[in-house]
Amino acid sequence: MTQEKQNAVNAIEEKAGLIGDVADHIWEYAELSLQEVKSAALYCEVLEKEGFQVEKGISGIETAFSASYGQGRPMIGFLAEYDALSGLSQEGGSLEKKELTAGGCGHGCGHNLLGAGAMAAALGVKAYLEATGKPGTVVLYGCPGEEGGAAKAFMARDGVWKALDAALTWHPEDVNEVATGSSNSCIQVQYKFTGVASHAAGAPEKGRSALDAVELMNIGVQFLREHMSDKARVHYAITDAGGCSPNVVQPTASVLYMVRSNHVAEAVELQARVDKIAEGAALMTETTVERKFIDGLSDTVSNFALERVLYENYRELGVPSYTEEELAYADQLAATYPGSDKVPGVAAANDREAFEAVKDMQKAFGHKMNGFLAPLYQKDAFQPGSTDVGDVSWLTPTAQIHVAAWPNGCPGHSWQNVSCDRTEIGHKAAVHAGKVLAAAAIDLMNHEELLKEAREEFEKRTADGFVSPIPADAVPVIPD
Repeated sequence: MTQEKQNAVNAIEEKAGLIGDVADHIWEYAELSLQEVKSAALYCEVLEKEGFQVEKGISGIETAFSASYGQGRPMIGFLAEYDALSGLSQEGGSLEKKELTAGGCGHGCGHNLLGAGAMAAALGVKAYLEATGKPGTVVLYGCPGEEGGAAKAFMARDGVWKALDAALTWHPEDVNEVATGSSNSCIQVQYKFTGVASHAAGAPEKGRSALDAVELMNIGVQFLREHMSDKARVHYAITDAGGCSPNVVQPTASVLYMVRSNHVAEAVELQARVDKIAEGAALMTETTVERKFIDGLSDTVSNFALERVLYENYRELGVPSYTEEELAYADQLAATYPGSDKVPGVAAANDREAFEAVKDMQKAFGHKMNGFLAPLYQKDAFQPGSTDVGDVSWLTPTAQIHVAAWPNGCPGHSWQNVSCDRTEIGHKAAVHAGKVLAAAAIDLMNHEELLKEAREEFEKRTADGFVSPIPADAVPVIPD
């Protein structure tokens, strides 16, 4: 590792206390998507004190921000998330399910760590730029609403990411690896049907049931499933069934739909078909329907060139180390859920040789924390979930890593995640992620050929053009 990179890594280590403190405060706030007022304010306050130029309200989103340092190119962006999930309040560091606040929220996806780790990376690159005086700009983007709001997608619609030479990010996981492969694009729309209330027995002919419209829409979509791509998915949740009295014809009813497909252009087409089914259901029941766009996000575009840069720095820096007490905690936490014996990571999931190699690494380490770096995998891979990092990847070369923040096989969006997020295991993941991302960014700033290779690959992979799933007039909203 060059001295320049080592100095940046050292600067992050010196800020480890601040990074952990920010992660813990965000954990305590546990604010839902697009409501992260305290969390965004904390980041802006800290970053201004650290010498960054902060811009608030990016793309008209109250809790979105950017914090930049430096001047000129290359311009490297890091992506921070900080929204929590409902119903996951949990005491930190506990080995049993125990609500901290009755019915409260919790960071079941580790976004308290994600944002803090991205901030750590920005601090490391700032230290490098300060020490060397070289040209270059680092930008930390505060991206709210990943769990339902898709701020990055709205920012992509507005062209924000085009300014970057590359974007790097990370996510807490149960394994240390460089992530790769495509994901599903996703569009959420709420359909509100309005009918006419009436006595269901005395005057049924005068009623027009909004709930009938919802049910007919669901049946129509059921028949649509036969004619979708194998990787497409359509999910729904009835958010308003119109009341609890069966002897009243329901005058209102609402259903929230989520349309997924492996490619964003296909998702947009599939969503249009679902819209037609909603219109047909309203026509059949003589009700009216209001379409409310919630959010949309794109599939991810891999960039092998950037992934190789990340992997080399990850390999040089190694992985987080743990005390005996931390390992004992992780082993005990893993006993509270099934699946802790799985072989983790994208490489193991797609390659038999890698599967055996990772399995041997697990056995050699001997604990439920995966204290090793999984092999680099650079072939086609797919995961059916969705992330608005995909929208970034359609506008600039993008890559990300995973850092073990939870024991092996720890289920996503679980109380176990929330508990572990408030421990030194979580803090170490955030600090280490910052080091790897910062070191990779410094390589990109120092070696023009790396960015050129990444850009050429990006241009080839995105040659068909970006189809934004966000309508031009849409604004981020929270489902009713």
